[in-house]
Amino acid sequence: MKRASQPQPDPAAFIQANLPISPVPSIPEILLHQAGPASGLWRLAGRGETDPAPYWAYPWAGGAVLARHLIDRPEIVAGRRVLDLGAGSGLVAIAAAKAGAAAVTAVDVDANAIAAIGLNAAINGVAIAIIAADIMDEPPPEETDLLVVGDLFYDPSLALRVMAFLRRCQSSGIDVLIGDPERAHLPQGQLKRIATHAVADFGAGTGGKAVQAGVFSLCE
Repeated sequence: MKRASQPQPDPAAFIQANLPISPVPSIPEILLHQAGPASGLWRLAGRGETDPAPYWAYPWAGGAVLARHLIDRPEIVAGRRVLDLGAGSGLVAIAAAKAGAAAVTAVDVDANAIAAIGLNAAINGVAIAIIAADIMDEPPPEETDLLVVGDLFYDPSLALRVMAFLRRCQSSGIDVLIGDPERAHLPQGQLKRIATHAVADFGAGTGGKAVQAGVFSLCE
């Protein structure tokens, strides 16, 4: 007799029940639902080959360094319309909103990330527009002054798509900021380092170790 498959849990309810709220290491001004050893994240993440990895459940260094930079330098976003590409937990989008952005949009392809962004925005008392979509083959987003990108250079094919999209955005007059701890596929020859911050990294098997991560703009 074939065993019935278990129903997929509701993402928001699962996150609220299993991912406790805590300050982000290196950015204590922001609270997030964050996964821990007892979260049972695999029950939500899925096991199929096409299921996205639960990157949204951990504060990676690229997002952390951007969030730290925006909070420390609120003039970068004050009064501007900001879009967070591959927003994950919404960490960078939340930082932009807290720093005084006029409007903030968070975009991600993962439905679980979309749920997490909504919950995390509410915890931090900020308003964020949330879009579930892959926009990188579309024209540059209208009504955007600044595009922020954290930790999207971990895969070679994805890195190529991201850079092509960022260049199109740059050509349309949108400013771009990238946060990354210099992972293997970051095209450093096309970037200019603006700042460096020590932040905790929970990605790439580092387990929360402090790393020196950079904030970069695109070279002309």
